[in-house]
Amino acid sequence: MNTPIYATYGCEERRGGMPGDAPDGDMSVGAEDARKRNPGKRSSGKQNTGKQAGRKPYAIKVARSLNDMMQVVAIRSAVFMSDQECPYGEEFDGNDFCATHLIGYVGDEPAACLRARFFASFAKLERLAVRREYRNTRLSFDVVWAGIELSRKKGYTTIYGHAQDRLVKFWSRFGAKPMGGNRKLVFSDYSYTEMLLEVEPHDNPLTLDSDPYELIRPEGEWDHPGVLENSMSRPVTSPLRDREAA
Repeated sequence: MNTPIYATYGCEERRGGMPGDAPDGDMSVGAEDARKRNPGKRSSGKQNTGKQAGRKPYAIKVARSLNDMMQVVAIRSAVFMSDQECPYGEEFDGNDFCATHLIGYVGDEPAACLRARFFASFAKLERLAVRREYRNTRLSFDVVWAGIELSRKKGYTTIYGHAQDRLVKFWSRFGAKPMGGNRKLVFSDYSYTEMLLEVEPHDNPLTLDSDPYELIRPEGEWDHPGVLENSMSRPVTSPLRDREAA
């Protein structure tokens, strides 16, 4: 896995999932770490890969290729379809190709994923999944933090999600709170609580004032020159200038 990881921050959850099934020891360690972080104050740089899951370093990146999406499908199939017996048509609900996906790795092995969708005034984080053999690590917490940071970089300060009722406490460790209003939410055989997280604006969000080259860089890699910037070294030839418009 040679793509550098993105950053660190996130909120929300998908049914009976991952971190909620982790051993209590992992939950308590992650919670203490989470309390030390302020999603409104932390800088956005690349997440270091020196953290350890067992003896193997772990990393987080944005899915950008078909192979990346196959890894997302594999993780969610193992967690939701196999572990939790979720029907295929409910797990893969038609929203995957209009979303951003984060993948967490232990060494080179895809171990966790999170889906983010973006609406007019809020971001929604969902489908957090961690493979069974990696639920005793803190990877789930960093994948969640990465989702928050990604949302903040895009200019969002309101993050919305659905937490399975038994995992409300897990998501509260990131600062998320139940929305209230007693709106009943039930799907795929589980009951959910609507969660809301308000964060401070990013110090350097993507806006219309951002460098235009920054806006065409690969998703999540806005701090590094992209392939289109490399093409600047070629002279401007306008290959189609003498061809009539179709």
